Amino acid sequence: MPTDTNDLKAFTSFAEFYPYYLAEHSNKTCRRLHLIGSLLVLSVLCTALFNQQWALLWLLPVIGYGFAWVGHFFFEKNKPATFKHPLYSFIGDWVMAKDLLLGRIPL
Repeated sequence: MPTDTNDLKAFTSFAEFYPYYLAEHSNKTCRRLHLIGSLLVLSVLCTALFNQQWALLWLLPVIGYGFAWVGHFFFEKNKPATFKHPLYSFIGDWVMAKDLLLGRIPL
């Protein structure tokens, strides 16, 4: 059973979705885990491309989603938005990472 009517909502734009996404990431530890996962994804991606170690690319979803899901299940205590809004959530991960690094969202 959804905890919020936005869980069932069909968002018509990312701008409409992002406030919902941020509300689902109110816990600092969850946000930090998301950021760690995102930065590790970039690091592994660069390493794989630079060294032509293509097998490392299989790690990207494990690293990215692994850190995020630990944050949701153990700290945020909610289900990741990815389950209901996969594309917007993927975009939200990167926008939130940028906002965290720029200090627009408390780290």
